[in-house]
Amino acid sequence: MTDTIDKNIPDPIVKVDDLKLFYGESQALYDIATSVPRNLVTSLIGPSGCGKSTFLRCLNRMNDLVDGVRIIGSIQLDGDEINDPTLDVIQLRRRVGMVFQKYNPFPKTIYENIIYGLRIAGINDKPTLDETVERSLQRAALWDEVKDRLHSSALGLSGGQMQRLCIARAIAVSPDIILMDEPCSALDPRSTARIEDLIAELRGDYTIVIVTHNMQQAARVSDYTAFFYEGVLVEYGQTDHVFTNPKEKKTEDYITGRFG
Repeated sequence: MTDTIDKNIPDPIVKVDDLKLFYGESQALYDIATSVPRNLVTSLIGPSGCGKSTFLRCLNRMNDLVDGVRIIGSIQLDGDEINDPTLDVIQLRRRVGMVFQKYNPFPKTIYENIIYGLRIAGINDKPTLDETVERSLQRAALWDEVKDRLHSSALGLSGGQMQRLCIARAIAVSPDIILMDEPCSALDPRSTARIEDLIAELRGDYTIVIVTHNMQQAARVSDYTAFFYEGVLVEYGQTDHVFTNPKEKKTEDYITGRFG
């Protein structure tokens, strides 16, 4: 399927070569070779269990937390090998932030949620923290809604607000990449639209990789789309090409709803 994988990715920030992943004896990813373009949005699509979230978690080594995982192959972030056993994983996760399917604010104030990563990094200068909180919430389109209750519990926010808070928390440590694992699946249509608008606003300043089951969402928000099936990267290219002129029949069948 090498002719269905776009190799001409502009300014790639991540390069993946011959990536295989095993859960014990069971193989979940097969020979993935691709790149992720810098400061653009890439969607990962495919049916449940196809490997897209597993691949996403490879990019910040979240799979390290799963017993029995074995990874073979190379993933380079700006030339640094992500799978190098000597790599500082905490530093990697500052560079590659993550927003999960279920919004997960800490049981702390809105303010403390935003500065959590900075405190871990030893930054305690109040003017710096204050500026980071305002900037991050502004970028997450949440500042106007919460600026008068920064020291109230984050758990008092609505679901959509909590997810935007989690995005603001990821932004606060100035990552290179933001991973989003079905960030809208637990949200109502109005909150989903706000998250999609936010992704569009962040494009150009951050590299965003998003897992989604929603074909319309992938078509709306992403510049590039990767279609996974049974652990294989079947097709990858510019979103408009993948959706309007897919090279693989399996891609066309999935996009048109014949399975999945």
